[in-house]
Amino acid sequence: MKLKLILKDGTEVIGKSFGYLLKKDEFVDGEVVFNTAMVGYSETFTDPSYRGQILVCTYPMIGNYGIPGECKLEAGLSKRFESMKVHPRAIIVSEYCKEPSHWESRKTLQDFLIKHKIPAIEGVDTRALTQKLREHGVMLGKIAPENAKYSKSMLFSDPNESNLLDEVSVTKKTILKPKGKSKATVVLIDCGIKHNIIRSFLDRDVSIIRLPWDYDLSSVKEEYDGVFVSNGPGDPVSADKTIESMKWAMKEDKVIFGICLGCQIMGLAAGAKTYKLKYGHRSANQPCTEEGTSRCMITSQNHGYAIDEKSLPKGWKVWFRNANDGTVEGIKHKTKPWFSTQYHPEASPGPEDAAYLFDEFIDHIEKR
Repeated sequence: MKLKLILKDGTEVIGKSFGYLLKKDEFVDGEVVFNTAMVGYSETFTDPSYRGQILVCTYPMIGNYGIPGECKLEAGLSKRFESMKVHPRAIIVSEYCKEPSHWESRKTLQDFLIKHKIPAIEGVDTRALTQKLREHGVMLGKIAPENAKYSKSMLFSDPNESNLLDEVSVTKKTILKPKGKSKATVVLIDCGIKHNIIRSFLDRDVSIIRLPWDYDLSSVKEEYDGVFVSNGPGDPVSADKTIESMKWAMKEDKVIFGICLGCQIMGLAAGAKTYKLKYGHRSANQPCTEEGTSRCMITSQNHGYAIDEKSLPKGWKVWFRNANDGTVEGIKHKTKPWFSTQYHPEASPGPEDAAYLFDEFIDHIEKR
């Protein structure tokens, strides 16, 4: 069976289906984006930040090492994935490998996508498609059967206009404990968190109070030492309840750390503005420089929005900057223990240059 990608500008790309089979008149809408990582598709596809998107993989062969077993740890955490669901609405690749080879492989990527009802297309010139997205920016698109016809009256659903946080966040408060003796407790606001962030805290003997994105932070009765705001999908301004919680945490002089969407939320709570990037940063090899130093780190990223540097209020400064395009990759307060990064210091798979930031967060807590 063949499927078609229809972009909002009328561009049509046809390829062979290797995922979930769409019905005759079935369409899948999403924002078409690209990721340049060479490895890590199982982690990428289970990253909640890709919710609502049609993901184009630029690496020429996908599926060559299969999918590992879907083992779970306590509290529903995955040992191998970033969540227990596949979040992109569709996958597009140049070549799909039908016969994977890896000692931990338990199923093919095709079987994995079919299980999670995710359509996928192979045989596409992903280089040309990526070049188009770089020139024109991310675009809305549809995955449809081959015989579907484009028309100017065709409606394209924008996932950023819906509440994606409700789809990826937890629904109730839970408490997670490390195996060893807990040396601190952190409130974690879950906007669609990657499981490796949670593992990064538990591995450092930090207890977690995990909250839904819209939970009123001021109503938490348990004692805690710091506040963390996670990654997640969509336009950061839609995270209004989380922004209010962040403002409250600042008013109460809490120690605060944010990653990805959490960085944008920190900026908005401080009074800055955010904007949408032309085609986003989605890869495992983005260089970021630390302001005022000669340090450059290779980082893993997945975001489509950024903080407007010029809108940062007095008392705040840019902490990290993207070495490719100069955009803000981290902010911090000049005197308060409030800091965040746009990239992912917990990256799995990917570089771990910035994993020390979790230790810095814990050090700030222990100094209180």
